[in-house]
Order: sequence, then C-alpha cells, then structure tokens
Amino acid sequence: MSKIINSPIGIFDSGIGGTSIWKEIHSLLPNDDTIYLADSINAPYGQKSKEEIIYLSKKNTEFLLNKNAKIIVVACNTATTNAIKYLRETYKVPFIGIEPAIKPASLQTQSKIIGILATKGTLNSELFEKTSSLLDNNIKIIEQVGEGLVDLIENGQINTPEMTILLKKYLTPMLDAKADCIVLGCTHYPYLIEAINKITNHTVNLIDSGEAVARQTKKVLELNSLMHTQTKKTASHLFYINKSKTVLENILKDTKANIKVEELSF
Repeated sequence: MSKIINSPIGIFDSGIGGTSIWKEIHSLLPNDDTIYLADSINAPYGQKSKEEIIYLSKKNTEFLLNKNAKIIVVACNTATTNAIKYLRETYKVPFIGIEPAIKPASLQTQSKIIGILATKGTLNSELFEKTSSLLDNNIKIIEQVGEGLVDLIENGQINTPEMTILLKKYLTPMLDAKADCIVLGCTHYPYLIEAINKITNHTVNLIDSGEAVARQTKKVLELNSLMHTQTKKTASHLFYINKSKTVLENILKDTKANIKVEELSF
C-alpha cells in the first residue's frame, strides 16, 4: 500500500489549460508527486466527435497508468463530459472529472442570468444537458462556444488584440442580457480572467472549478486510503507535452515547485 500511496497524481488535458487545475491540486496537496500530460497536438478537444474524445482520453489514461498514477484527474471539461463514464467503467483507478460550475453560479447570481463560456463539445454533451436541466427554472442560461480561444492560449497569445476581439464578441451577448455570473467552462479559460475583467470592468463574477476539483481530489484520495502522509519530502512534478514546451514552461514559470517539462511524441 505504501508504494501506491507514494505514486503520483496523474492529470491530463487537451493542452496546457489543465495546469490551472494542477496549480490548485498542488496548493492543496503539496506533498504529492504529480504527472501532467498535455495533449496539445490534438487541442482543442471541443471540436471533435465523442468517439474521438473517448479514444484520446483512453490513450491519455493509459499513458498515466504506465507512469503508475494512483488517481487520474481529467482536467478537461470536454473530456469529462464525453468520456469519464467510459473511463470509470474501463479502468479501476479513481477518476476525478471537471464540469462547468453551473450550480455555484446559480446560487450566486442576483440577476438570475448566468453566462457559460465553454467548448462546443462540452455544451453539446449529455452530462452538461443533465446538469443544466437540474437548475431552477427561473434562472436563464446564455451559452457561448468559445471557438478559437483555446488555440490562442495554446500558442501563447493570451494578451493579444486577437484574443480581445474574440472575448468581446463572446461576452457582449451575456453582458447585454445582464448576466452577473459567467462560468468559465474550460480549464484553459482561467488564464483569461485578467483579460475578461478588463472587458467587463469587474462587473461580473467569474466562476471556475479549480478549487472544487482540488478538494474533490483530496476527498477521493482519503476515501481510498491513498493520501500521502510524508511531509518532509520535496514533491516532484513531471509535465509532458507533445508540442513545443515553450508555452507550457512560460505558464509554469512563476510556480515555486520542483518542476520538469519534457517534450514527447505521443
């Protein structure tokens, strides 16, 4: 059992966006080693079919299992909403999924209008439809596909005129409708919080799933007796990416942790 406890937490995403989840997990569980897989060559997942998403999620999972991951965090909304049921039925390791934080937004909104910025794959999924159908009928949801946003983030173009143009296009209908909460329904999107706040002048509450996912990861580790108990150890964090590692390294540059980034063919 001690060998399993000492094994790393595995995390995968369609690219670098899931590092927003990794940061929350590392903050809450600083003694655990982690292995992160960025499948950037196939990003974004949001434009792919459900069958393609399941195939890629299976491939990512098996990569992490071969690295002895004791738990796998699917740090991608699209992969979660389309593939996590299959993954849980196929593999014995515990899985943590990511869903757009619709419920927290519904509890916080005063205008009863919330915007959801997400990928096409997430918004069209059965899981998203089921989750949104449970909301109070008095709450209006404005859905917006963030086409092109992930591509710009993956290419390191967060603070660019192109990004501002897209964000204004996607946010305007929500703001015009008086939405006071906007759900960031993709793990890439927390990296756009500063840009969104500039456009909205901090007039809306931006909600993402990062902290909740970290808490759920800790809870599942505890329930499965997989919590790391050694406190004097310096945790190691391996990041793998199947494109140039430059953007990923830049995203992680201010992180105070024992980090190693490697490129691989995958």
